Amino acid sequence: MDTQDLEDGLLQLEDEEPLTPLDDTSSDEEDAAEEYEWEPAVQENDSDIPSIELDDPMDNNDSNGADRESCQHAECQIFEQDRDANTTYGSSISNAENPYSPFSSRMDWEIAQWAKLRGPSSTAFSDLLSIRGVSECLDLSYKNSRELNVIIDKQLPGRPTFCREQIIALYGDLDFVDYLVFAPECHYTDDDETVQLYSDMHTGKWWWNTQKKLDKQQPGATIVPVIILTDKTQVTMFRNKTAYPIYLTIGNIPKDICRKPSRHAHILLTYLPTTHLEHITNKALHCRSVVNLYHACMARMLSPLEKAGFDSLAMCSGDGILRHCHPLFACFVGDYPEQVLATAVKTTECPKCDIPPDELESSTTPFEIWDLHAILDALATIDVGDLKFVQACRDAGIKPVIHPFWERLPYANIFQAVTPDILHQLYQGLVKHLLGWLIPPNHHIRLFMKGITGLSHISGTEHAQICCFLLGVIIDAQLPGNMSSTHLLRAVHGLLDFLYLAQYPCHSSETLSLLDEALVLFHNNKEIFIDLGIRNHFNLPKLHTTRHYVSMIRFFSTTDNYNTEYTERLHIDLAKDAYRATNRKDKFMQMTQWLEHKEKIVRHAKFIHWRLHNNVPHHPSPRPASLSFDRTQTLAKHPSAKAVSFHTLISDYGATYFCKALTHYIVQQNHLDESLPRSCLKALAANVHLPFHLVAVYHKIKWLSVDTHGHGDPLATVDSVHVMPLLINNGTGQSVGVEGYWVEIDAQFLFPPMHQPPKHLTYVKWFKLFPSTPDSRHGMYKITHLVCSGERLASIIPVSNIVHSIHLIPKFGPVAPHHWTSNNVLEECDAFFVNCYIDRHSFVTLRWYSITSQ
Repeated sequence: MDTQDLEDGLLQLEDEEPLTPLDDTSSDEEDAAEEYEWEPAVQENDSDIPSIELDDPMDNNDSNGADRESCQHAECQIFEQDRDANTTYGSSISNAENPYSPFSSRMDWEIAQWAKLRGPSSTAFSDLLSIRGVSECLDLSYKNSRELNVIIDKQLPGRPTFCREQIIALYGDLDFVDYLVFAPECHYTDDDETVQLYSDMHTGKWWWNTQKKLDKQQPGATIVPVIILTDKTQVTMFRNKTAYPIYLTIGNIPKDICRKPSRHAHILLTYLPTTHLEHITNKALHCRSVVNLYHACMARMLSPLEKAGFDSLAMCSGDGILRHCHPLFACFVGDYPEQVLATAVKTTECPKCDIPPDELESSTTPFEIWDLHAILDALATIDVGDLKFVQACRDAGIKPVIHPFWERLPYANIFQAVTPDILHQLYQGLVKHLLGWLIPPNHHIRLFMKGITGLSHISGTEHAQICCFLLGVIIDAQLPGNMSSTHLLRAVHGLLDFLYLAQYPCHSSETLSLLDEALVLFHNNKEIFIDLGIRNHFNLPKLHTTRHYVSMIRFFSTTDNYNTEYTERLHIDLAKDAYRATNRKDKFMQMTQWLEHKEKIVRHAKFIHWRLHNNVPHHPSPRPASLSFDRTQTLAKHPSAKAVSFHTLISDYGATYFCKALTHYIVQQNHLDESLPRSCLKALAANVHLPFHLVAVYHKIKWLSVDTHGHGDPLATVDSVHVMPLLINNGTGQSVGVEGYWVEIDAQFLFPPMHQPPKHLTYVKWFKLFPSTPDSRHGMYKITHLVCSGERLASIIPVSNIVHSIHLIPKFGPVAPHHWTSNNVLEECDAFFVNCYIDRHSFVTLRWYSITSQ
């Protein structure tokens, strides 16, 4: 966008009459009342999903039945079959006989695909083809990068370049046809519908409330929630070159697909200007100009949503079905500076509510979401005069912005649209502050061999890794003046609990209560940092935003529906890599052309696959989300060591009581129906003869993710163990910590014919059972070795009894013994804390165990 276009756009925006958006500022109480009045009867569950209740707003048998009937009738009228996406795409290809057209052959196509997706620079590719005989030998239809680009530009269909058309293209993408969601739902875990689940966006209140309001004016409409993601990023390391990409996705696509860059569920809308406007020397005028420039560009880009949101569009999904769709601006995803810029509030203020800046630290001060109607009234005074406009905006609590981009969008409330930001608010915000409060200079942690205070820049990933063991490091810390560490531990415990709970991929009414309790725990104990002289106050906007998390999860569902980490990953593909492919002149033009070529090649590859296989791959029907973590256990096909003697097991592996444990296990398996006393078991085991002295040993076990939602996700390793502590299920629901490794024993002849033993067994050394409750100060379980007659108790158990790995934090005491190492600490240390923060699965398992055991 050049300067003249921008000026014309500003003049055009100023001349237009402001359009008041439809009412979307009702209170939460009013929304809740309307929701239960409108909510349909509960449908019967599918037989294979007995624990989830689904409510579909398109199946209503209440007092609004007549309206619902007309709504369904309207839907039937538009549910007509059209050509699917691939048929439409193929109609624009010149040669219908050649599946690789416009490329002459398979070789011609695959080299072009490699050059654009995996190959070297354009110059290097041209140099390769310029070698005598290369192009002729391969029978290519192009001789350099320029000729290849001409084929792509002129003969391959491309993605539309405008906002409305891009939404239509994303909605109609064949890859998402089996997964798109078209109506809001309520999921419950119980038959009484008292515990509600929140997972994907269609399970939140925003979709429900907006569907109700839309149905009053456009019965039978389908909502397409538009999610805008924005974040300025550096594209060079040293020359301070920046890009300001704006990304878009739609809430109809499940979040498990959106979070994978390879699925291309996010599209690049545009690059905003990154000019610093150095020619404006007045500071106030400069700030005002930057804000107005941003909103003018955003308004120009999102203006197609105004008419489409009101009047609807006939949008065709990938299977050829047409629906009346309303693309509505729903979520704005960005960090705090982006939120302040979009909402036009002042820095240090909350972009969502009217709480005073000097009350941000309070956990009890009441607040209200910014009054959209009052702000729109203030913005409308721009036609009255400059001074009145500025004064009206000041009274309303915002900056004087000329027609902000959200002013004319239907059903839009920017102050509700601003979403929580796990990366910048929690990891790069509160956790960063917490590290500064806790870690003294020159304090070294083993996993960061040079310490963490010496790191010049800590990324969100590193902050997440530090959180895994931060609480364990300070458990035995001594405070100045012999102050009690109870409040310190509880404050850190509360903040870490909030951090992990906020990232749940599926929330329930109960887990949201835990989220509130964790925040209360931190606020009740945060004064310890003031007592220690570390802080004077806690008026931090990022701390205050934690008070909005529960309501926002209920409104837009879980935080992984609108995660700023997605933009950080998108920057690599759509900004940084694109910039590196340019010659640094007219860079944004070259970046967009480079990305367009890649998009066309990717789309053509999907079409070729469809042509060659003559079908569309069908994916299993998606299942509702749940609070469980489904995973499958696996071992390598071949053992790490094929023949290990008993002597080696004792000397090298530390399996001191292996033979004794194995004979006890054999006796127990031969007497499954009997309860043998210890003395009898010991006597029978003494008579067991082991006819072998070698066993195959595995050094690693893995757990793979399961595609529970039917999104076609490949298996991925989510946990693994390399002969280290494990979490064992002993068959009664109890969980205990053990250490061990696993073996494969071909000893079926030792067992009765009717009983087939497990193929893989493991030797473990036991710890005592978890106590009934965790430590009240830090919420971790303390465990000790299980000793019998002065010896560690060991057993043989099936590998299938292992649930997942755990992390044990030694009880260091005031000073950590210098002779402890990672190799001997399990034997040298007597007591450990079970680290519930090592990963999400451990946190869910141990936190839920602590709740249910109370």
